[in-house]
This record gives sequence, structure tokens and C-alpha cells, in this order.
Amino acid sequence: MDLREILSIPKEKLAEASKVGVEILPDKQSLYQHFARSIADEIKANNTQGRPTRIILPVGPTPQYSILAGISNEERISWENVYTFNMDEYLDWQGRPVPLTHPMSFEGYMRRNLFDRLDPKIRIPEDHICFPHPFRIDEISNRIAEVGGIDTCYGGIGYHGHIAFNEPPLSRWYKISAEEFKNSKTRVLHLADDTFVVNSFCGAGGNSAAIPPMAVTIGMKDILSSRRIRLYCDGGDWQKTVFRIALLGEVSVDYPVTFVQEHPDCIIYADAYTAEAPAAAPK
Repeated sequence: MDLREILSIPKEKLAEASKVGVEILPDKQSLYQHFARSIADEIKANNTQGRPTRIILPVGPTPQYSILAGISNEERISWENVYTFNMDEYLDWQGRPVPLTHPMSFEGYMRRNLFDRLDPKIRIPEDHICFPHPFRIDEISNRIAEVGGIDTCYGGIGYHGHIAFNEPPLSRWYKISAEEFKNSKTRVLHLADDTFVVNSFCGAGGNSAAIPPMAVTIGMKDILSSRRIRLYCDGGDWQKTVFRIALLGEVSVDYPVTFVQEHPDCIIYADAYTAEAPAAAPK
């Protein structure tokens, strides 16, 4: 199926055509509620059965976290046996983590909007919170192995199909095979130009100078090794095309999200507007 066909499918037909599980929710608020509720229910179910909850979390989408904190506090959902592994973190031009007070710090965002909002009596232990670090590059993967692997990887989809900062390695000088990319480990990278542009629109009022130039990201191996993958799309116009490529595109390094089509338990969610065919879709 070529891109023209992919973009022309009515949203009501996407689930029927998709190569991966897909669910379209009425609006963004419904999407965020679903995202928050899914995490809360996973923790509740595991707590009831005396099992740990081991999850990978993104910063993008983000509105679900304040909702999740509220649900957890209201329903007294304990995070004592929860282990969280964040996908990535911004680095400055020298490859060092930005401070937690930086407006683009992912760890700072997670602490302010989720971890610190949990009631102290149900709060996640500090040593159960893990972020990738550029100077301890294998720490997060080793920690995932120590706790028994990931139950669910939650995430979003970037403009060029990246999950975390696993951007397509587009270069005239070298090529990365699909197998190499699927087995990629935690690593440091310079952000792609299109990531600068889209992230500046989404998080910095169009000010690309506010976006740190480097990042450390969890690799595709840890993501694809998760028992379940749940991706949420709320980007509207800029995400309409890549959402459809994720569902129906050819599996390739060019759009890394397409690798989830090979996963046995993956569902991609989108609000109804993001799921609509792009206005400029070829006829």
C-alpha cells in the first residue's frame, strides 16, 4: 500500500485495514483519561495479585500524568511496588543532562506532575524511578533486567516515526539495517532537524533555540522487548500522516514506529481529529 492509499483511508476504516491494534477515541481529553486509567488499572491489578508493575513512560503526551496522580490519590493506589523507566532525557550541547529546573527537563516534568503529586503514603520509592543517563549508559537496561523486564511500554510517536528519541538514522555516510536498529541500545545522539522544529512548536512556542540539542534515549531493543506496547497520539495536524504510517506503512528504519507492527501485543490510540485523513492527502 503506497502513501496515497494510506492517507486516503477514512478513519472509520483504519482499524479494519491496520497491521496493528488501533483504537480511536472521541477527543484529546478522552485520550488522556484513557491513558491515565490504563496505567492506574494496571497498577491496581498487579497490586491485587501481589506482583510488581514495571513500565516505560514517555514525556509526550503529558496531560495524562496529572490525571493519573489524581486517580491514584483518590483511589489510594499504592505505587510502592511500581518501577518506572522513562524513555529519554534532553542533554545540553556538551552531552550533559539539563538541570531538573530546565523547562525542557523530562525528569523535572515527571517529578512535578506525577511523582511529587502522589500522596506520600502511596508514593513510588525513589530508587524505583529510573531515567537514562549519558554517563551510565547501560544502567537503565541492566535495571530493567534486574526487575524482570517491562510489562508495558507506554509512549507516543514522533514526527518522523520515532519512539523515545529513536530517530531514523538518515545519513549519506552510513546505513543501519532494520535488525541493527531493532536491537539498538541506550545511546546519546544529536537531535534531527525535524525534531527541533516539531518539538519547538509543541513545547516552546516555536522557539527552536529553547530545545536542547542532544538527548539520551532508551533503545528500541528495550521497547520492543516489552510484553505490551501502548502508544497514544494527540498531535493533530502534524501527527496525522505518521499515525497512519505506523498503522499501515512498510516496516523500515525510515519510520522506526513501524517495527511495532511485528510486536505480538501493541495497540495505538488516537483522538478522532488526529485519526482523520490529512487535508492535503493526495487524490
